[in-house]
Amino acid sequence: MELSARGSDQAAADWFWQNAPGLGQMPASGALGLVALAAWGVLLVTRGAWRRAVAGLGLLASLGLAAVWVIGALTLRDDVSAAVTRAELAPGWSLGWTSWFVMAGIAVVLLVPAHVVALLRVPRWPAMGSRYDAPTGAPRPGAESSAAAAAVPVADLGEEDPADVWKAIDEGRDPTERVDP
Repeated sequence: MELSARGSDQAAADWFWQNAPGLGQMPASGALGLVALAAWGVLLVTRGAWRRAVAGLGLLASLGLAAVWVIGALTLRDDVSAAVTRAELAPGWSLGWTSWFVMAGIAVVLLVPAHVVALLRVPRWPAMGSRYDAPTGAPRPGAESSAAAAAVPVADLGEEDPADVWKAIDEGRDPTERVDP
């Protein structure tokens, strides 16, 4: 909500917002919006049942966000108006929706169907390649299965300066390879 007043009454309107903490704010909307956004990032890196569960969580968060937005649209103006009246501000103030509230409504209208589509189609989406997974000791499908390939020694970098390691990587050299003198 935006509270505006004419002339010197704007100072009174500013005082009101500073002394009415939480009024006109919907903290649940921020939290639910972050959960819905984070769900999209997690959908990209998970597989199987976890991916479907995260899609469902994202849908629940976006439906909760829609509910918070609708409740705010129905009750927020009256709540702020009643609080301004109780604060006995000078007449001539007006309430209006900020562009952020309108954009949040547009985002909810786009977010809910996007999560519905994700929940329905997520089993058919390709999974992120296993090449980015941490090694588990088990050979990857299609990888060499010989004992020599499985027993590759890892070089100990010891006291080497980390900056030198990064320089070697930048130059295209393997910093774990040791050059025998």
